Amino acid sequence: MKVFKKQISAKDASGSILLLPEVPEDLWHAYNLLQEGDLVRCTTLRKVVKESSTGSTTAKKVRTSLTIRVDKVDFDPDSLQVRISGPNVEESKFVKLGAHHTLTLELDRQFSIIKECWDQIFLDRIDEACNPERAAEIAAIVMQPGLAHLCLVTGSITVTKAKIEITIPKKRTGSSKHSSALKRFYEAIYQSVLRHVDFKQIKCVLTASAGYLRDDWFQYMLEQSVRRDDRPFIENKSKFVLCKASSGHKHALEEVFSDPQIMERMSDTKVAKEVKELDRFMRLIDTDPDKAYYGYNH
Repeated sequence: MKVFKKQISAKDASGSILLLPEVPEDLWHAYNLLQEGDLVRCTTLRKVVKESSTGSTTAKKVRTSLTIRVDKVDFDPDSLQVRISGPNVEESKFVKLGAHHTLTLELDRQFSIIKECWDQIFLDRIDEACNPERAAEIAAIVMQPGLAHLCLVTGSITVTKAKIEITIPKKRTGSSKHSSALKRFYEAIYQSVLRHVDFKQIKCVLTASAGYLRDDWFQYMLEQSVRRDDRPFIENKSKFVLCKASSGHKHALEEVFSDPQIMERMSDTKVAKEVKELDRFMRLIDTDPDKAYYGYNH
């Protein structure tokens, strides 16, 4: 996240901040910065209908700048977008004052947040988003025959970087189609990891599956990396942690993070610390629910 302009009153902490989200986690920070009643200003596309003197109409989309009062905020982790709905509060050539509109915050597009009071918590979150050391510490691969997901796990969000789907036929005597398809599947995962995982920042790569699929892929990775002299794999093979998961779907990561032995291996990561605190919170709900609270008022 980049801060281009910050105008906050020293008297009452009101003001605006102009931001530019650069990586997916920045949008998650933006989602958490917004509250009902805030004002958001950014460019958007608006459908404009014009009527000619003959009565015929033409419609076209124009890009315009709008300022809306936040009524509702949604975050879509798949499309990596924050959608903000509310009424327009500034007169516009294309949008009437008070007309409802939905703004979409996206990567590499500036937007301004205007608040009546910038709480220190919000300012700390912006500082965290602007910190260059905020990158993901954990990569995770969950797989089953023919399906795999490669994700990057940060302290706030899990981002899917690749989804691999390959049809793998059943084993048949005298046919090599099964082994050939499995090799293509392993190769697709291999290339995805090579393309999306920055081993300079990643502390460990969780490799999870049911059965021995994870072991077979890890062996394939070791053999191929030596044969091709792919240094990222050769120099960081100790970062791969093999673990159990029931499927190759993204939600199987919950099983991985619930394994105490795996969390012990990741004890120095931000994710492990947050999972530990969440577990403590959930245990407190069970043992003494009057002490456990969460939400805006707590």
